[in-house]
Amino acid sequence: MPKKVDHEARRREISAALWRLANTRGVDGVSLRDVAAEAGISLGRIQHYFRNRDELLLFALRHINHQAAERIRDRILALEQDPTPRTVIRACCAGMLPLDAESRAGLLVAAAYYSRAVHDPALSAEARDGIPKLRDLFVDQLRSAAERGEVLPERATADEAMILIALADGLASYVLLGIHGPEQALALLDRQLDDLFGAAGGAGGGVRPAPERDDHGSDPT
Repeated sequence: MPKKVDHEARRREISAALWRLANTRGVDGVSLRDVAAEAGISLGRIQHYFRNRDELLLFALRHINHQAAERIRDRILALEQDPTPRTVIRACCAGMLPLDAESRAGLLVAAAYYSRAVHDPALSAEARDGIPKLRDLFVDQLRSAAERGEVLPERATADEAMILIALADGLASYVLLGIHGPEQALALLDRQLDDLFGAAGGAGGGVRPAPERDDHGSDPT
């Protein structure tokens, strides 16, 4: 009998080859031929699954987003039995950061995809798809925190949720560029959460003092 091929698994293998290339040299100059060589298969075999580079990028991004969602879900499941809203939000934001080689490669592919999405309505719709769901999750957590006295009610809003999402996205870009390391990005995230959850004087803790600056206005470190 002919061997049964798991086509979805093969697509994931091909996208993994793209991620490896993205992690070492980016994706702007990567062709399907390059991906084929990295995956150890023929160009014709890749074109059996993806007609062009854009199709491969789109599949890779969707798979990356799925993996990111799974990574966040695993972080939440690993928390205490009844995690606080702050803990849930932090786990979600941390899951958006490139804290290891796998998440870094995924974000590099996503960055290449987003640069194309700006000028392509169909791709733009795909790129925007997950943001409202994440925003709504954060709003639910913030409202729960407000009910617990951990967040001021006037800050349990969609705008505050979008600030957190934008912060995580910005920190992710800065880590990729080498402006911040992963630990510094997490510390800045915690600082924002301290401000948000400490404002009501609840269990979130107080706001951390700003670091001392020298006479030139820069951090001494």
